[in-house]
Amino acid sequence: MVPFHHNMTSLAYAHYTVDSAPIEALSEPPSNPSHSPPLSTTSSDDNIPTRGRLDAHRPRLGSRKSSGTMIIPRDSPRVEMAPGEEEYEPDDVRSMSPRRTSEVIEKLGEDARRNLIEYVSDSEPCCFDANDMLFRQAQALRASLMAIVDRVEAVKIEHEKLEGGNKFLQSYIGELIQTSKITSAAPSKKGKSRNVK
Repeated sequence: MVPFHHNMTSLAYAHYTVDSAPIEALSEPPSNPSHSPPLSTTSSDDNIPTRGRLDAHRPRLGSRKSSGTMIIPRDSPRVEMAPGEEEYEPDDVRSMSPRRTSEVIEKLGEDARRNLIEYVSDSEPCCFDANDMLFRQAQALRASLMAIVDRVEAVKIEHEKLEGGNKFLQSYIGELIQTSKITSAAPSKKGKSRNVK
C-alpha cells in the first residue's frame, strides 16, 4: 500500500510541475521588446469617430423652418383672393365671358368693319403702282379681311337663331310643367269627389 501511495504522490507532483510550467512561461514578459506593438495615444484619438463634432454644429430643431407655415387653415380669411386682387390682362381668357350676347357680337362686327375701312383707306392702289408684288399682297389681305367680316356676320345670324330657339324651348318647357301639374292634381280631386258620394 505504501508504494502505491508514493506513486500517487509522485504523479500528483508531476502533474503540478507540468501544468505550472506553461503558466510561468506565459507570465514572463516578451524577450524582444522591438516586436511589441507601439502604444500611442495619438492613433487612438484619430480613430475615434467624429460624430460628436458633427453633432455640435448641427442646427437645433427650433431654428428650422416648419412646413406648417405653408399650410393655410380652413377658417383663415386668406383662403380665397378678394375680387379686387385678381387682375388679368384684357387678352387673358380668364377675363373673357364664356358666352357673348348679341350686343357684344354686334360690337365686334362693327369694330372689324371699321378697322377694315381704315386699312383700305390707308392702303390705296395708287401707292403700289411702283411695285406690283406689294399691290397683290394688299389685295389678298383685303380679300381675307372681307372674308373675316362675312364670317362675323354669319356667326351673328346663327347666334340670333340660337337665342330665338332657346327662348322657344324655355316657353315650351314651362307650358309642359304647367300641364303636368294640372294633370297630376286632377285625379286626386276626382278621387275625393267619388269618396264623398
